[in-house]
Amino acid sequence: MIDLPDNPIYSKKQLYFMDYSILVELYENLEKTSGRLKKVEFIADALKKTETNLLPIVTRLIRGRIFSSQSDQEIGIASQLTVRIISLSTGFSHDKINEKFKQLGDYGLVVEEFAKKKRQATLFKKKLTVEKIFENLEKLAYVEGKGSQEKKFHLVSELVNSANPKEAKYIIRTTLGDIRVGVAQGVIRDSISRAFFPDAEGDELKDIVKQVERAWFLRPDYGEIAKIAKEKGLAGLKKIKLKIGMPYHVLLSEKSPSLEEALNTFENVAIEWKYDGARLSIHKKGDQVILYTRRMENVTKQFPEVVEFVKKAVKADRCVIEGEMLGIDVKTKKPMPFQLLSQRIKRKYDIEKIAEKIPVQMHVFDIVYLDDDMIFDMPLKERLEKLNKIVKPIPGKLEIAKQIITKDLKKAEEFYKQALANNQEGVMVKNLDAFYHPGRRVGYWLKVKPIMETLDLAVIGATWGTGKRVGWLGSLILGCRDPEDEEFLECGMLGTGIKEKGEGMTFEELTNALKPHIISESGSSVKVSPRIILEIAYEEIQKSPTYTSGYALRFPRFVRLRTDKGPHDADDLNRLISLYKKQRNR
Repeated sequence: MIDLPDNPIYSKKQLYFMDYSILVELYENLEKTSGRLKKVEFIADALKKTETNLLPIVTRLIRGRIFSSQSDQEIGIASQLTVRIISLSTGFSHDKINEKFKQLGDYGLVVEEFAKKKRQATLFKKKLTVEKIFENLEKLAYVEGKGSQEKKFHLVSELVNSANPKEAKYIIRTTLGDIRVGVAQGVIRDSISRAFFPDAEGDELKDIVKQVERAWFLRPDYGEIAKIAKEKGLAGLKKIKLKIGMPYHVLLSEKSPSLEEALNTFENVAIEWKYDGARLSIHKKGDQVILYTRRMENVTKQFPEVVEFVKKAVKADRCVIEGEMLGIDVKTKKPMPFQLLSQRIKRKYDIEKIAEKIPVQMHVFDIVYLDDDMIFDMPLKERLEKLNKIVKPIPGKLEIAKQIITKDLKKAEEFYKQALANNQEGVMVKNLDAFYHPGRRVGYWLKVKPIMETLDLAVIGATWGTGKRVGWLGSLILGCRDPEDEEFLECGMLGTGIKEKGEGMTFEELTNALKPHIISESGSSVKVSPRIILEIAYEEIQKSPTYTSGYALRFPRFVRLRTDKGPHDADDLNRLISLYKKQRNR
């Protein structure tokens, strides 16, 4: 275990300060350790010794994060600015830094090596604290407008100039969102369980892990969860409730091989249209309405008409309901592809103009909170009864999702065909007797679609195009999550389904989306932080010694940009393996 030195943060008689060197020592141990259990041991020991009020920021920083899962804020430091920062702090030229980066492929290692050879000592060097690191890096997300790059430059430079070589390495990695210590969400969950419930073993420990995870599903910030676990124990975790105005992890669906199999999975089923739109959680308290995407992004300002729909149609003072928002074609009055709707989700300005071009309508299908009661433990059948009581549909604006209750395959198939004929993705088959389990794919909801199951993968690399595609990124390297690590594993290269111009996703649009997330460049190749998620169709999954996942998608093609999903929502290696095995058994 890490033997953390005595530090003023552990004394309540003094101000709470934690030397950044303590966290760096933890990073070093984690980076050298491949075993999950040992990582949990290291982190649990560190969390136990961290003063309570510092737990929120220390827990985030262990994963190289500044913001919680529920925040869509990003630091926004590009590789060019990173080179300037390293050059200023070490005295080495940009050319030398770029040359060294080509050898090492990690700006953290570059700054560490050059800092050891630093040509000039920094005068009045200050000892870095965790608080100072967090304070400066948090400010980066809020710097905007003229001179913003210079302000960001000085915020990071101040830290690097005061850092020793190892500290500088992890500061740079944190700013780039590439900490490289292999700590996934599950490791933090287990570490909190072990840190604050050290005597638990066996089934008792499993139950505690579930309670920690449940708390995180409802309050998506492991920093806050760690503090509650330390201060209030298991009772405190169990008391965590859904809170109006605070996003949560929604229940996720699973794919069924066929409609018939889905119908036979449950005793009592409801079949709903699976809309090709954006899933929203709608929080209502009096006249205040807040809209969150499944990625927990607040999009209330982007959709003022939905706010008005809810105020008029939802006859409850306090509730949280869920539904799918569709973009509607002004001319045909038919649903638009999600790709076009996503333009509104991303738009921050000129809301009224784009609202005229892309009007929307809501189709609500569940309720999880009503009149100060969290109703997750209520069967879907009863939740739907409550939903129907409080919603008075406004045709064409806010409606109850189209649904039938039947086990008759012929009726179900006809309903399915109607959904497809109306430009929807397919149907959802839901267990009417099931509870609502936030944040999980637990088999309560099964989706049935007419194509082979797609994958949601991150873009982790690309190549600059030539000829007609010069200035655009192409040959995108796709990555799936490593379920035991923070890394993304290569599983294919994409070039099909993206257009040079015209309707649909173009290379130019995708390039603009990827540019802010470029970590490094080497010749025509770029490395990309896994922030952009694409839905990918493919012909087959094959084993491959070429890609780091061990698997490759055969003939992958672009389906759509998943603006409603983030890195943690990307499919992981276990899912690839599961789909691979299923196709082998066909």
